[in-house]
Amino acid sequence: MSRALPKYNKRRVAVIGGAAALALTGAVVVNSALAGESSKNGTANANTLASVGTISCPDVASQLPAIPASAKAEVDRNLALLNTQIAEANKRLVDTVGQGGPNFVNNAILGPLKDKRVSTVNRIATAIGRTAAKPQGLEALAPCALNGGGVNAGGAAGNAGNQGNMGNKGNAGNNGNGNAGNNGNGNGNAGNNGNAGNAGAAGTISCPDVASQLPAIPASAKAEVDRNLALLNTQIAEANKRLVDTVGQGGPNFVNNAILGPLKDKRVSTVNRIATAIGRTAAKPQGLEALAACTLNK
Repeated sequence: MSRALPKYNKRRVAVIGGAAALALTGAVVVNSALAGESSKNGTANANTLASVGTISCPDVASQLPAIPASAKAEVDRNLALLNTQIAEANKRLVDTVGQGGPNFVNNAILGPLKDKRVSTVNRIATAIGRTAAKPQGLEALAPCALNGGGVNAGGAAGNAGNQGNMGNKGNAGNNGNGNAGNNGNGNGNAGNNGNAGNAGAAGTISCPDVASQLPAIPASAKAEVDRNLALLNTQIAEANKRLVDTVGQGGPNFVNNAILGPLKDKRVSTVNRIATAIGRTAAKPQGLEALAACTLNK
C-alpha cells in the first residue's frame, strides 16, 4: 500500500516539478528563436534574438569590376566563402552569448572575421588580376559591424552578469538589455565571475603580416600558399580565444609559455610550408621564420 508523502516532501516535489517544467519551457523558447521559428511568446522570442544581434558586412560582389571568364569560378568560390564566414561568425555570436567582457565580440569574432575577409578579397583581386586590371582597395570592405536591438559589443557580457543575479535570471525581458549600464551591473554578480573574463584585461595577440612579405607567388603554388595564409589567421584567432578563456590562470609567464610559445611553433611550420611551396618552381623566400614570433598587446 502506497504511503502518503509528508507535507514537506509534497511541497518539495511540487517545486522540483515546477522548476523542471520551467527549464523545459525555456529550452523550447531558445531553440525556436535560434531556428528562426515563431514562438507563442513573441516578446521572449524577440528578446532572445535582440540579445544576440547580427553581423553586417559590406557587399563585395557589387564592388567588383567585370570578371574575366578565366577567373569566374575562383571569384564565385571566394564570394561564397565570404557568405560562409559571415554565417559562421553569426553562429559563434549565438553560441558565445554571455562570454567574455565588453570587447569580446570585437576581439574574438569581428577581428578574426576581418582577417579572414582580407585574405578572401585578396584572393578575389589576385584571380581577376591575372588576366585583367587588378581591383584595388577591396580590403576596405573587410571590416564588419555588429547590428542588434540594444546590443553593443559588450552587451552580451552585461547580460551574463545580470543572469548571475537570481532575481533577473527569471526575467526574460532583461535578456534583451545590452546597454553599458547592465554591463556594469553584472560586475558584482556571480554570472559575470567578478568580471574576470573581461577581454580587455586579456589583451590581444599581434603577429607580423606574412602575406605582404612574400615575393610573386607562382600559379602552381597559389592554392597551397593561400591555404597556409588562411591557417595563420586561424592560429591567431585560436590563440586570442585561448587568451580570453584563460584569464587569471597560471603565473606571470603563463601567456608566453602556454599561448605565445605554441603559437610561434605553429607559425614556424606554416611559413616553412609557404616557403617550400613557392620554392618548388621559383626562388625560395628566405627569413620567413623571423615573422613567426607574436606579441601580446594590452
